[in-house]
Amino acid sequence: MAQTVLARPESDGKTVGHGSDMRGVTGASGTPMIVVRDLRKRYGETQAVDGISFEVAAGEVFGLLGHNGAGKTTTIRMLTGRTKPSSGSAAIAGLDVVSDRDRLKPLINLVFEDQNLYERFSGRDNLRIFAELYGASSGRVDELLTLVNLMDGAKKPVKTYSTGMKQRLLIARALVNKPRVLFLDEPTRGLDPTSARDLRELVANLSAGGTTVFLTTHYMEEADELCHRVAFLSRGTIVALDTPRELKLRFGERTAKVLLRDRTEATIRLDDPADAERLAGWVRADQILTMHSQEGTLEDVFINLAGRPL
Repeated sequence: MAQTVLARPESDGKTVGHGSDMRGVTGASGTPMIVVRDLRKRYGETQAVDGISFEVAAGEVFGLLGHNGAGKTTTIRMLTGRTKPSSGSAAIAGLDVVSDRDRLKPLINLVFEDQNLYERFSGRDNLRIFAELYGASSGRVDELLTLVNLMDGAKKPVKTYSTGMKQRLLIARALVNKPRVLFLDEPTRGLDPTSARDLRELVANLSAGGTTVFLTTHYMEEADELCHRVAFLSRGTIVALDTPRELKLRFGERTAKVLLRDRTEATIRLDDPADAERLAGWVRADQILTMHSQEGTLEDVFINLAGRPL
């Protein structure tokens, strides 16, 4: 299926808020933060990633969505220099992810799905170790603990932390080097609703501060809320790439919930001629008490494009 990508307009250097149309908007310099061209990765007979191309703007939250095995983690591994592409190219901040790998490392960081922390150490000590490795100042530790709201638990062993606290500590650890690009692989998996909400707010604030966030998630509502643009990955290929709103309008099914005077309810498909005629008949007969229209969801779009739900 053809990749759906909108053309990139000229940038005016302004900050673009969440929910705005990013459409490949670049930073003030006019250069995308991430550029991927025909990237491929093969493991033996398996084509994990099959010729994907896209750009990500500075400060953008970019979502890569797909089933398990679609190629999301492989893509992140290539972009972060953990595995070499079989062919194609990728660059971050103008640095090639293969030939400039050592120069690129200080500019990026990654939060894995697995919570690989030193459980017997305190939260503060976990951050202190990585601050020393990155050559960050001692004040950076308290700055990060405050940022992720962990100062109250800073001296407690990490093994006493909740799952949400551990995830916030992982993000704090990944921010020690003030990365220009932060990769998040399923960051809210397994979190309770409150912890997930707090983490989404943190991601939004990082983006507003200029950090580019590359996100994978199975939660379509999360992608809809956070991401300026999303790419749907199916069998290693991008089948659509656009803002959540445009994807829902283009591929989602527009419906309306109708409550009639006899208290019966009906769901009308607004793009279906037969349903449109039913609706017109109810209007003429003054039978409608309430009606609420709704656009399609990203889950609907993904099913339409990828053939099955996440």
